[in-house]
Amino acid sequence: MSAVRLGTNQYGKAENRVFRVYRDTDRHEVRDLNVTSQLWGDFETAHTKGTNETIVATDTQKNTIFAKSKEVGISSPEAFLLALADHFTSEFSWVTGGKWQAEEYGWARINDHDHSFYRSAPEVRTAALTRDGDVDHLFSGFHGLTVLKTTASGFTGYPRDKYTTLPETEDRILATDIATRWRYNTTSLDFEATYKRVKEIIMETFTNHYSYALQQTLYIMGEEVINQVPEIDEIRFSCPNKHHFTYDLERFGLENPNEVFIAADRPYGLIEATIVREDAQEAPTAWAGIAEFC
Repeated sequence: MSAVRLGTNQYGKAENRVFRVYRDTDRHEVRDLNVTSQLWGDFETAHTKGTNETIVATDTQKNTIFAKSKEVGISSPEAFLLALADHFTSEFSWVTGGKWQAEEYGWARINDHDHSFYRSAPEVRTAALTRDGDVDHLFSGFHGLTVLKTTASGFTGYPRDKYTTLPETEDRILATDIATRWRYNTTSLDFEATYKRVKEIIMETFTNHYSYALQQTLYIMGEEVINQVPEIDEIRFSCPNKHHFTYDLERFGLENPNEVFIAADRPYGLIEATIVREDAQEAPTAWAGIAEFC
């Protein structure tokens, strides 16, 4: 048999759906999270010997997530993940770090009612934390935010060969589903205010320029986030180009001056980019456990 050794490993409890209701007053508040906990540390003998003396049961991790939602509360997904990391790395000396992730689903009040809500956020908010010893990498982000503008976008000047059939245009619909994550250079900040600010910057920047390509738009959005939010060193985008093609109405004797389109859901262009603060230290290993591009 070939000699082998244990390489990178982690384990935990995935996708714990935590719904926290705050009943301190008659006017309730809610937070709705999907939380994953995965631990790093000295788990070699569990793999090589079948002994479990260092294995913090995944059921224990699940219970901890729900208990901490009561003990420390959920002021933000980011703060909650930091609390989980602090617990596991202090409670068990052989746990040297881990990866904790959360998705949050937004709710709003029905007619400003004290205890009735509806799912309101168009996007899913995300947070991720990796801890390796005393080094933390903290991310925020969101996915599923669909944006569209009906003009102020074009696509021209690209190379053509015998397989190129796409006509150039200086006036097209630009639409995409924004998925983004940004990496903080600190964990001491107002996560709720920062999340709101970054989302506002991204949406405003999407609207306020003529887009020559989705690549350019991603870069400009990222540039504005980096320039306006000093606590962020890096931001990534993964965005499909949700194509809207002008429908041929000439065969019916009708003009179509960019008014009627067919929305094609696939295939689609997939544009991805990373924008980094010029003087920031890049951290490629921090992204290792992040699914997809961001």
